[in-house]
Amino acid sequence: MPADLLFEIGCEEIPARMLARALAELPAQVDARLAAARLEHGATRALGTPRRLAVIVTGLADRQPDLNEEVVGPPASAAVDADHKLTKAGQGFAAKNGILAQFGTEAHLKTTSELGLQLREVPGKKGLYLVATRHVVGGETRALLPELLRELAAGIAWPKSMRWGWSETTFVRPVQWLVALYGGEVVPLSWAGQTAGRKTRGHRFLAPGWIDLAGPGHYVEALRAAHVVVDPEARRVTIEAELARIAKETGCRVREDATLLAEVMNLGEWPVGITGQFDPSYLEVPAEIIVTAMRTHQRYFAMEDAQGKLANRFATVMATTVTDPAVVQRGNQNVLAARLADAKFFFAEDRKHTFEQWNEKLDGIVFQAKLGEGAKTIGNKVRRIETIVRDLGGGAAALRAAHLCKADLASTAVGEFPELQGVMGRHYARLAGENDAVANAIEQHWWPKGQGAALPQTGEAALVAIADRMDTLVGCFAVGLEPTGSADPLGLRRAAIGIWSIVIDRGWKDVYTKAFDASVAALALEGVKLADRKPIDEFFRARLRGIFVDSGIAAQDTDAALAQGYADPVDARARALACGKIPKEAREVFKRIANILDDARVAKHEFGITVDASLFQPVEARLWTAFAREQGRAFGDYNEQIGMLVALQPDVAAFFDKGGVMVMDPDPKLRSNRLSLLNAIYSRFSRIADFRKLGASA
Repeated sequence: MPADLLFEIGCEEIPARMLARALAELPAQVDARLAAARLEHGATRALGTPRRLAVIVTGLADRQPDLNEEVVGPPASAAVDADHKLTKAGQGFAAKNGILAQFGTEAHLKTTSELGLQLREVPGKKGLYLVATRHVVGGETRALLPELLRELAAGIAWPKSMRWGWSETTFVRPVQWLVALYGGEVVPLSWAGQTAGRKTRGHRFLAPGWIDLAGPGHYVEALRAAHVVVDPEARRVTIEAELARIAKETGCRVREDATLLAEVMNLGEWPVGITGQFDPSYLEVPAEIIVTAMRTHQRYFAMEDAQGKLANRFATVMATTVTDPAVVQRGNQNVLAARLADAKFFFAEDRKHTFEQWNEKLDGIVFQAKLGEGAKTIGNKVRRIETIVRDLGGGAAALRAAHLCKADLASTAVGEFPELQGVMGRHYARLAGENDAVANAIEQHWWPKGQGAALPQTGEAALVAIADRMDTLVGCFAVGLEPTGSADPLGLRRAAIGIWSIVIDRGWKDVYTKAFDASVAALALEGVKLADRKPIDEFFRARLRGIFVDSGIAAQDTDAALAQGYADPVDARARALACGKIPKEAREVFKRIANILDDARVAKHEFGITVDASLFQPVEARLWTAFAREQGRAFGDYNEQIGMLVALQPDVAAFFDKGGVMVMDPDPKLRSNRLSLLNAIYSRFSRIADFRKLGASA
């Protein structure tokens, strides 16, 4: 009968981010290994805390099903002789699949039919092949589990692993115990210096002893009784409830922070909320510094008053209950006070400096060493950004923002809190008397900070953001730093996607080409030359393709549209969407036209778009009349042009299939006229897409 499986690896504390990744990936890894082992099962559930990683599989079958499968061997020409007896190649195949062993030493004397082998055709291959039917008796799950679980444990991918003692086994942290239960029975398993049993451990301080588990079904409840919330989602709910309690007790709201919550929920086994305060004088510092200091260094949640302003309170989560919460509260407050005192000092020191002083320091900070002495610093980059923005037609505010956009990188606040680059620039710009357009552009030129993140909200910010990213991309490609494979340490794919996202959002038509050319020219003035434009052009095209496909546009429609141009992504998107409305019949007939014209060009046949109606046969005349009628109508967007294409499809199909017309007629005059007829029609729509890339179905 099916039974539940529990496998737990107990270890020293796993870092929160590593635990979150393992919990997300473990169910799929378990399902894959069970599928490979041909073991049917129900739901797979990953559980874990910093001290353990576990999986529960419900309804795991007690044995594999018997396997009957056909195995294709070598072709008949190599596997059998004229008497239908096996050659050496055929004998090797039969031996590998356990067939010769059934017949002993006389096996080589028997024919393929006597051995139970077939000679027949195989789909996808030409000729006859030797085919064996292999029967494998299913094994018992209890016998398969030890090796399967060892492989599972060893196969968990960690960003960093370690060895301990004298063992060669690696894991994220030293393993301290194992639990492996199938139903109520212990799976005989040894790994990483531990032997599996039915004993797990409770909370390190609140219930440090061993806990006997009757079976997988008692695991979660038994650990909760021992002050361990092993279900990560249950910990999330507990933390949210604790934060809500703190908010009710203090009268302040806890600021939502999904990223911090996702980390905090994997920092302990028994979450208990606690609050604290800090000196209100620190609120004179920009709120972003305070919040960053709390969440980055201490994992504290910020709190705000009823008006949404930052309050001088915080909330945090302990991993245990304590006898005197006030002691813990004072300790957290003291630690935070030191952090905020540093932040206040950094802010005060920064206010003693000007943007120009910071910009001077940027000439000593390397952006990319491979660009060479005349172009490698952030100061060089800022001057190139200014040049690109000027070439893009940026006004005074955009040019001022370009000049100041990287200055805060030299500030002490950003040096301590790199996450605040741009944010502090905005604050310092306002304090220096810069207008809001400049201040906001300094911050927002860093946007978007990731896929789906907010885009620059003003034209000035958008221009500086595009100039910054384009300079990075062209410079890196010029010195051979383009991404290879899945590796992209410089974030160039993200930068290109950011440019396209901004251009599409702003609806700008020619900014991509202008920014590209301006960046190439600016780098050339500093001695950095882009030898070949094709790789970076293809890189940008591939990123735009990904954006379109991810948005739901079919890949073939995207490819057909981009083949006819992508520098204006708004126009390219409209063409790709229009392609999606072309029905199957129209796709096929216009793809046929495209291929005929392409072959004619390869063969160097002469044709244009001017036709001689006196040479028409009736079916040609009908097609030309229909085309003239449709062409005479006024058409606006691409959808209307596609409507014209669809309306012409029956006449074009009749031209090919019912009129008895040979396009590639031996008479060069007729051939040229018919090719010109097709070219005149196709040219009307070729701006939309390359129809050769369209599939047969919509």
